[in-house]
Amino acid sequence: MTAQKGFSLIELMIVIAIIGILAGVAIPAYRSYTEKARFAEVVAAAAPARQAIDICMQTGRGTLATCRVPAAVLADAAAGAEVDTVDWTSPAITVTSAASFGNGSTSYTYILTALDRDNNGVIDEWSDTETEGSCVDKGIC
Repeated sequence: MTAQKGFSLIELMIVIAIIGILAGVAIPAYRSYTEKARFAEVVAAAAPARQAIDICMQTGRGTLATCRVPAAVLADAAAGAEVDTVDWTSPAITVTSAASFGNGSTSYTYILTALDRDNNGVIDEWSDTETEGSCVDKGIC
């Protein structure tokens, strides 16, 4: 009597089923991860405008309502491949992504809000959760 060599059909089918289940979980998680990584450029685009407002406030050249961000700073911040526009309207910086997310035609917003909790003309913190952009609903920022 000779020993059996190889795998039976049922063993191969079980292995293929396990690989299919793992792929069914891994592919959506990978897609979500890559969207979050690409959206990091949109979040980073708010930094130059935030810095301009912080400098204006700290040097005493204005208040939260009167500080302006130079148009050149906003244009440079919007120069990224994933960024469409960057806008400052007191007290929020709004960054709109290029329409390349989701199925390739979706655009999201990221809103960073300056909070003056004590009403003393000093920014206590910057918040990206109090005023929700559409990226918060999607879970990519």
